[in-house]
Formats: sequence, structure tokens, C-alpha cells
Amino acid sequence: MFDSPIEWAIVVLVILVLFGTKKLPEFARNVGKATGEFTRGKMEIEREIRAAAAAPAHSDNESVVNAAKALGIDTSNKDETVLRREISDRIKTS
Repeated sequence: MFDSPIEWAIVVLVILVLFGTKKLPEFARNVGKATGEFTRGKMEIEREIRAAAAAPAHSDNESVVNAAKALGIDTSNKDETVLRREISDRIKTS
């Protein structure tokens, strides 16, 4: 975008005219803070995405077992279909 030194000089002059020489350090500081906040936010989102991708998803079987335990059903040596049937029966009788 800004390939030649003349274009950069024009940008600097426009900034000086808009903000003045006394406001230029404050402007630069604010731009630096905004850039840092953007970078930190971007890194945090990337970290959360990586953590979500690496975390094992809860299986349906685990959800069924947790539901059965919450209803007071013995879950030992039972497969998912048996547990689903017992959960359904327990809900119907309640």
C-alpha cells in the first residue's frame, strides 16, 4: 500500500495535521495499546480453540451412565441400551 517514501511522508504529515505534535506520542501509545489488546485477544481465542479441540468430547454412553446414577440405577455390567430402558422405566413409574 505504502511503497514509496513519498507516500509515507504524506501519511505522517496528515497525522501531524490531524493530531498535532503534542498529541502524536499519545496517539502512538493508544495505537500500541490497541494492537497489544488485539494480539492478546487473538492468542486467547486460539488457545481456547486448541483446548476445545484437544479435550475429549463426552460420549452418549457417559451421559447415559450419569443419568442412570442420578436416578439411583445400578450401572455395573450394563450396556447403554439396558441403561436407557431402565431410565425410561424409572421415569414412567415416577
